[in-house]
Amino acid sequence: MIRVLGIGDNVCDKYLHIETIYPGGNALNVAVFGKFLGAEAAYLGTFGDDEVGRHVYSVVRQLGLDISHCRMEKGENGCARVRLADGDRVFLPGNHGGIAGEKPPVLTGLDEEYISRFDLIHTSIFSYMEPELPKIRRAGKFVSMDFSDRYDEAYLRQCCPYIDCGEISCGNMPEEEIRRVINQIMEFGCRHMVIATRGSKGALVMVDGRLYEQSPCLVKAKDTMGAGDSFIACFLVNYLNGISLAVDFPGESGQRGIVTGEEYKNMLIRLSLYRAAVFSSRQCQRDGSFGYGKKAELTAKDREVM
Repeated sequence: MIRVLGIGDNVCDKYLHIETIYPGGNALNVAVFGKFLGAEAAYLGTFGDDEVGRHVYSVVRQLGLDISHCRMEKGENGCARVRLADGDRVFLPGNHGGIAGEKPPVLTGLDEEYISRFDLIHTSIFSYMEPELPKIRRAGKFVSMDFSDRYDEAYLRQCCPYIDCGEISCGNMPEEEIRRVINQIMEFGCRHMVIATRGSKGALVMVDGRLYEQSPCLVKAKDTMGAGDSFIACFLVNYLNGISLAVDFPGESGQRGIVTGEEYKNMLIRLSLYRAAVFSSRQCQRDGSFGYGKKAELTAKDREVM
């Protein structure tokens, strides 16, 4: 099984309507979901020393992720404020990453050596790691970055040369526009693939120039928080865990069954997409991104944005 490292954002999603905080954040979510899928998982980021930061840190340790290269800083941990509408998340103003936005990790030589041990490195537009992308690229075997729906062309041009896989959240974006952005990400330097998640409409994924579509496994959602992150994690873990087996059989092997690396790769992608759709649907049945909620008293700022 592969090794997964999330670099960058961790937050607590604060559900104001029930006064409860849940651990989350794109980079942390992908690492946690990798752990749930059986991968050896780790997280590298900055924790604040407030109640929120202590809760996230405690949960991550409890789950067994390696956090030996994390930074601890005095200040507010990243916090996203949320309410639910018919099971779907609605984000309210947060604190822009808290102390991690002010003091994201500046990677050292030791960090680079650590990063080189992992098969999948994942970061995000919320991680404030853009200055460190050259180091991550230099050390990382396969680099993934989630642009959510916050990117613009200049940002894509800045980041795409350093990644193997880019992800975008598309919601109700017209399919023609999704395809345009996918092609743009590849043209700007992304090396292998783009994953476009579309919520209840499924996903579009381009791998080495070939486009795949995947329908969602529709369920009555309890909470969609982390659904896209779980899809990304499951697809990449399954794909990267299997792609090393893609080989062409020698000519004397015969032609029965799958005998070429390209046939196998195509099957692997489709199977990985299927598994990702099922895994993502199951995450919609739990509270928060991956559970572990804790009651927390609302602050004056919380009540102001409600």
